[in-house]
Amino acid sequence: MLNQAIALSNAGRNAEAVQLIRQVASTGDAEALGALAEMTWRGGAVEQDPRRARTLYEQAAARRHAKSALVITNLLASGVAGKQDWGQAMLRLRAEAEVHPARRRALELIEAMELDDEGNPIAVPDGRQLSADPRVSLFPRLFTAAECRYLMEASGNQFEPSMVYDSGRQLVRDKIRTSDGATIHWLIEDPAIVALNRRIAAISHSQYDDGEALALLRYSPGQEYRPHFDFVNGATNRRLQTALVYLNDDYEGGETRFVRTGLTVKGGAGDVILFSNVGADGGPNPLSEHAGLPVTKGQKFLATRWIRESRWIP
Repeated sequence: MLNQAIALSNAGRNAEAVQLIRQVASTGDAEALGALAEMTWRGGAVEQDPRRARTLYEQAAARRHAKSALVITNLLASGVAGKQDWGQAMLRLRAEAEVHPARRRALELIEAMELDDEGNPIAVPDGRQLSADPRVSLFPRLFTAAECRYLMEASGNQFEPSMVYDSGRQLVRDKIRTSDGATIHWLIEDPAIVALNRRIAAISHSQYDDGEALALLRYSPGQEYRPHFDFVNGATNRRLQTALVYLNDDYEGGETRFVRTGLTVKGGAGDVILFSNVGADGGPNPLSEHAGLPVTKGQKFLATRWIRESRWIP
């Protein structure tokens, strides 16, 4: 029946396909529950509802659906679309690490961190101020070499032309960024990456919940990010801060430049710069305009975390 549903969907008969998948899922079939969970998470053929999707993933995982089990571990670690339970996520991750090499790597990274009972860093270093207006701070080697390598490989090399969120929270093609990008979206944000995002939250004095999904960027020779602002015009939940994590330094060019002040930064591997997108009056700061200069040799890898004014995760 699932194969029949796939055939219906491929024929453009989505409503019939969804009805059939719902019918199979109602019997407790793990594959159908997993499929319905993914459809409900992403929206489109069915109404998007992350919290309902998480419940469906839980039901599929309870019936030994392997992919759903990994998703639930991730969501327990992050608290996206439901409760956070770091302890339970760690118990699950340790079991998964016994059979999944990727989960073993995630666990090894976590075990090398000093975290509290919710996955937050016990301590973070102070940054060094590079600029007062806009406020820009550098955190040298905030990420280890192993953590940088992990993030560079986190997307499975699934890089695509870069996308951005518009004011309606929809992803659209970026017109001024010529790099390739990959989003570590919430379903694949494993506990190790959750812990790294919580480290960014700590240095920015924000909450994990305020951050957008981590974006990975890859710049090849000639690729750049032309002058732009990170705040989103018209957004009710403003993008207040940006954290840039430099994942490697074996390339030439590719400096980050604040075009109106002249400040130019080329971070080493593991360095993070944090800057504010708003001014003292709370409005957009024109001095925050910045650019990623063209890479001239090698490939530059960067992770970006945009931090909103209030809760962004579902």
